[in-house]
Amino acid sequence: MDHQIKTTAIIGMGALGMLYASQISSVLGSDAVYFLADQKRIERYKKMTFTINGIPWSFPIKAPVDADPADLIIIAVKYSTLPSALETMKHAVGPDTTIISVMNGIDSEAIAGNHFGDEKVLYCIAQGMDAMKFDSNLTYTRSGELCLGTRIKGQEHRLRALTRYFDSAGIAYRTENDILKRLWGKFMLNVGINQTCLAYEANYAQALTPGRIYDTLIGAMREVISLSQKEGINLAESDLESYIELLKTLSPEGVPSMRQDGIARRPSEVEMFSGTIRRLAAKHGLSVPVNDMLYEKIKELEASY
Repeated sequence: MDHQIKTTAIIGMGALGMLYASQISSVLGSDAVYFLADQKRIERYKKMTFTINGIPWSFPIKAPVDADPADLIIIAVKYSTLPSALETMKHAVGPDTTIISVMNGIDSEAIAGNHFGDEKVLYCIAQGMDAMKFDSNLTYTRSGELCLGTRIKGQEHRLRALTRYFDSAGIAYRTENDILKRLWGKFMLNVGINQTCLAYEANYAQALTPGRIYDTLIGAMREVISLSQKEGINLAESDLESYIELLKTLSPEGVPSMRQDGIARRPSEVEMFSGTIRRLAAKHGLSVPVNDMLYEKIKELEASY
């Protein structure tokens, strides 16, 4: 019999962490979900008032030593803090715990799987949301969907339990037969839109307007297509076009997570995007001039903070 998911722990009180915590809490009750955080963050959070679309929200927060094994853990942290997040959540991981990551990039699942066991970690891609969080205030008009899939054989029961749980919580999802292609497709989108909006201090509307910014967006994405073909994933121009159409559904004045980092003068996830592209391109002997430019431009921007 499939293990039933009842309790969810979320690590990372960013835009997506708060988005999914509020959805689960609204439908299944506040006891169904809690955040995991170290004591330093807990003390800081106690002094803050969190809002979602202008409405005050509060969530249970547990320190690692107080956490029992959760049925589901959602990792929703920045790439640079993933190692410390895995340490923070270790007490909440039991033999039946299922782990998903709503982080960007293409390797957080493998990193978590190496840490806790590949059998516990399913593939998950968050897409189509326009959530923005500044300070302790989250705003969004589109909650998007999660794309789900297995990583190894024998995980089908975990995927069934997860989809039943999301049905009960009212969280939109779809299951993917070719989840790796979907993962790389979202990576392609983020390499383009996240980095371009940060480098040019642009919103979605500005990034989609024909001109230099748009050309950079498309150029960065096309370099991912070339790299994916070397990696056996085989993205195509049609995939790029479908993601551009997805961008057009988001709030024109909205900005992606890396631009939000820039506004807050925080370090970005550039290493997860063009940093990864540059490393993989070097392995295959590919030239990636657009991502090289974005990497250098963003590094210069961060150095000015």
